[in-house]
Amino acid sequence: MSEETPHRKRPSGLGRGLSSLLGEVEQEAPVSGAAPRGGIQMLSVSSIEPHPHQPRRYFDEEALAELGESIRSRGLIQPIVVRPFGQGYQIVAGERRWRAAQKARLHEIPALVRDFDDVETLEVSIVENIQRQDLNAIEEAEAYKRLIDEFGHTQEALGRLVHKSRSHVANLLRLLDLPEKVRGYVASGELDMGHARALIKSDDPEALALEVINRDLSVRETEKLVRAGKPKKPRPGPVAHKDAHADIEALERQLGDMLGLRVKITHRPDGGTVALGYSSLDQLDMICQRLSGEKI
Repeated sequence: MSEETPHRKRPSGLGRGLSSLLGEVEQEAPVSGAAPRGGIQMLSVSSIEPHPHQPRRYFDEEALAELGESIRSRGLIQPIVVRPFGQGYQIVAGERRWRAAQKARLHEIPALVRDFDDVETLEVSIVENIQRQDLNAIEEAEAYKRLIDEFGHTQEALGRLVHKSRSHVANLLRLLDLPEKVRGYVASGELDMGHARALIKSDDPEALALEVINRDLSVRETEKLVRAGKPKKPRPGPVAHKDAHADIEALERQLGDMLGLRVKITHRPDGGTVALGYSSLDQLDMICQRLSGEKI
């Protein structure tokens, strides 16, 4: 695919983070009516519609109801992000808040209006959802695939955009090779990314996925189950502490999946170290925020 197409311009904000994509927002009270684009204004809930291709597809109804009650009591504190669309507006980021505002029976909500094209809309939506940890692994993978297939992004560029390693992006994309039923289990939360990565190597991932769910197996147990169905390969000799090494490797993969970064654990009888690899200052900043508990 060409890097440039007449109808799909390259995004100017690629890799600069959510605040750069959104631009500086003036800290002023939202106003009703047609405020200058780029500022916060109050918009009619009925004038806003969701984006049909936004990454997030699954919304927990119980959590939505709880958020709706909070909004009913305190109002919608954080504005959503929209773009002009037809006679109204289309959501770029904040569909969950928009849905909850309807449950709270609000007629107007604060919104930041920006003139985003299709690729910028998808980028902002991905970054916002990932920073809030709102996307499941399949939703995240599908969003990456769309940016690659339709807009010519590379895995390296996507890693910079979301402050994660290229290998994390590649591992997520591999999940899309799983059968539809197994992808559905991941999307619904019955399986996590670690289970899905193990099942990719299985000859019958659907059957094994059901067994994993029914038996409530851990990722480590799932990996053992997959290996049990494969022909045994002769080893050159006994490996000391084989189970311990396998457990450490499984933990490295699990932490790596959670953070989207390279994780190396060195374990000794008297202790050990956990090393997190990063390739940019943005990734280092994300690590610091996670460790300090600050909101990303």
